[in-house]
Amino acid sequence: MSLRPDCYNPAKGFDRRTGESDEFEDIEERSITMIIVTEKAAGEIKRVLAEQSMGEKVLRVAVAGGGCSGFQYRLGFDDAADAAKDHVTEQHGLKVAVDKKSDLYLDGTTVDFYDGLDRRGFTFNNPNVQKSCGCGSSFSV
Repeated sequence: MSLRPDCYNPAKGFDRRTGESDEFEDIEERSITMIIVTEKAAGEIKRVLAEQSMGEKVLRVAVAGGGCSGFQYRLGFDDAADAAKDHVTEQHGLKVAVDKKSDLYLDGTTVDFYDGLDRRGFTFNNPNVQKSCGCGSSFSV
């Protein structure tokens, strides 16, 4: 059983009769926020899949070591997701998989697509970031 102390729920408590505490929730029972893929980002991903005749794929969002701040975001495609290793959601008709290790760093992150005059690409708004590099491609928590 995996326990995370940040899942404290003040409505739960300690049962003095049994000595059991509800202070920590089992991580599998916790409602994981995971990531949010905006409609614009999902549309761009679907466009790329169709343009490259890739068929139906799973979007994999992950974190990897690297970059000047310690971690980098990774986007990729897989044929399928593994329910034992991944948190899988469907957003805007797109299956999105995040491996459980990356979820610790990506919880609450919004993936969007920016298409402006100065640049074009996917953006990550991650509430867990403590520091990021100047170009915004790497971060630390």
